[in-house]
Amino acid sequence: MAKNGDRRRSRGRSTVLALLLASVFAPILLFTDSLSSFSSSNPNSEFNEEGLNLISRKELGKLSVKVIEDPTDTIIRRINEAHQHNLTNSLIESKGKNTLAKYEKSVGSSKEHKNRVLYATNEESQSENNNKIIEKSENEGKIIQVVQNPKIKEINTVNGFQNVKKITVIAQQENKEEKSTEEITTKFKPDNKNNNENKSDNLPDNSKNKNNDENKSDILPDNNKNNDENKSDNIPDKMVIQLRDQLIRARVYLKVGSSRSHPSFIRELKTNIKNIQQILGDSTKDSQLPKNAYERLKAMEETLKKGKQIESNCSDSIKKLRGILHSTEDQLNANKKQNMFLSQLNAKTIPKGLHCLPLRLTNEYFINGLDKKEFLGNENEEKFEDNNLFHYAIFSDNVLATAVVVNSTIFHAKDPEKHVFHIVTDKLNYFAMKMWFISNPPKNSTIQIQNYENFKWLNSSYSPVLKQLESQSMINFYFKNRASSNENLKYRNPKYLSILNHLRFYLPQLFPKLEKILFLDDDVAVQKDLSALWKLDLKGKVIGVVETCGASFHRFDKYLNFSNELISKNFDPHACGWAFGMNLFDLVEWKKQNITEIYHSWQKLNEKRLLWKLGTLPAGLVTFWNRDLVLEKSWHLLGLGYNPNINHTEIKQAAVIHYNGNLKPWLEISLPKYRNYWSKYLNFDQVYLQDCNISP
Repeated sequence: MAKNGDRRRSRGRSTVLALLLASVFAPILLFTDSLSSFSSSNPNSEFNEEGLNLISRKELGKLSVKVIEDPTDTIIRRINEAHQHNLTNSLIESKGKNTLAKYEKSVGSSKEHKNRVLYATNEESQSENNNKIIEKSENEGKIIQVVQNPKIKEINTVNGFQNVKKITVIAQQENKEEKSTEEITTKFKPDNKNNNENKSDNLPDNSKNKNNDENKSDILPDNNKNNDENKSDNIPDKMVIQLRDQLIRARVYLKVGSSRSHPSFIRELKTNIKNIQQILGDSTKDSQLPKNAYERLKAMEETLKKGKQIESNCSDSIKKLRGILHSTEDQLNANKKQNMFLSQLNAKTIPKGLHCLPLRLTNEYFINGLDKKEFLGNENEEKFEDNNLFHYAIFSDNVLATAVVVNSTIFHAKDPEKHVFHIVTDKLNYFAMKMWFISNPPKNSTIQIQNYENFKWLNSSYSPVLKQLESQSMINFYFKNRASSNENLKYRNPKYLSILNHLRFYLPQLFPKLEKILFLDDDVAVQKDLSALWKLDLKGKVIGVVETCGASFHRFDKYLNFSNELISKNFDPHACGWAFGMNLFDLVEWKKQNITEIYHSWQKLNEKRLLWKLGTLPAGLVTFWNRDLVLEKSWHLLGLGYNPNINHTEIKQAAVIHYNGNLKPWLEISLPKYRNYWSKYLNFDQVYLQDCNISP
């Protein structure tokens, strides 16, 4: 019995041993068969020492991603595929680091389900690109970024192959609202007949529906994305820009038809628009926004997301945006024209105070019977023609402006008694001008006041410009069909109808015995003694000027019509322009070179305004061409009537400051920062100024 029991036990042991041997060698045989069949189908492949890395020699040197299949059962593989698909979808829906940790845990707990491993074999490409591999699907046009995750340790496979490295795929999805990076461990299927289908199948579902352009811009290398983020963070007043952008987008949704079918969305959108408008107001900087601005911005962004879901068809939005763009451009052009017209109107309209002042002075002049008395300045008539003195010519119908020119010049003069002012005005302001200087006599200086209508020689038969100014066509040009005209409104200024603006071209006729004279415009203020100008040698030139040209402005082509042959043949379009306002004239050279006749000849040629538009500067440029001497710029500083960016140091260093432009210092629209440079030469406690409510 004992022997039989031993035999039975030995038989049982043999049976168990045989089963054990079969269970050990059977998988090896199966694996060897599958490996040999796979190797036979890939004769050009090599066996890598590190594991089952099969590298095609034809693909070597390129960015290669090879896949192999573990020797597992078909049923288990299909279960694993379903399990892997579910895990990938859940990972895409979740964000952040917690998702990655959970996913790694799930991968670690299901090592038996691993049937596909992604190998990156081109080590040189990996080291040059910081272990980053970019693979583009030829069929779908998608871009994914493959990187080696340094946090995942090397693992040993169940078949004993060591140092098999995991490769992770980072699908970067970025939109306007937020940027996120998702890192997933991906296992690819073996290459089938169509590799492109396999690549596109392994991409996240939400990325398949995106356009190629969106994918290319949304999924970028990390360093580029960081640079873009840094640039966006450095944008000044970023929140103000975002709020304005949101208002534009919100208005588009209000006009799109599909959005109107959702009343609750429209109500929410209108509420957010109102809130954004309230907090934005006139703010131009983030620091000017209220504290709840960020909350409002987020609320509007959420509403716009809803609108994006409602409005699936972008073509309607594009049409609406184009319509808004065109209407905005038309409105902008109309507003520009209206603004130009109103600014010109405002600049050339006489303020109530300036209209009151000459009336008040004229009335006072005749009430006091001064019309029967000799003007105080006539007592020094011998000084009017004395070439040893410093003579100034001022042509103006503005009493207040003329007073500033005279007062500022005398205030800075070293020898006020040597300065003689020749003021020429019109009939309406002649008595007012005389009354002003009678009640406010200049200190030790000489004043001569004349009415140009008393100059018998100045008539339309002698002066072609006066004949043109009196013509009906010129009057129609200024006062009729203004609204329909497309010409620049500054050339339609009625001041050009006044001969006072052209008297500067008749200086030898006005002052026949003088040798030098300094012309000053009535919108200037003098800040230094100007007597040194009379010591300058003009070197045979007629006029001393300060150039005003820059890199591409105030050149001759900005004033003259070089499409006309007369202009193009005689002048250089790139020649530097200059300005009237403070100009020294050598009247002796003027007479020698017959400048007045040259001026008349050009005015006759320009009767139909084909050579230049109206104004005195273009006429001066052609008349004094090659007859001008350039002075230092510190003698004459321009731009205080239009340029708010002039340095105060330059203003203080200038001998004469010029308020050329529409923003004259006696107007309410003048630039406040420059007004005091002009107003300090007036005594606003003077009775006539107080009667007319004229204040600084």
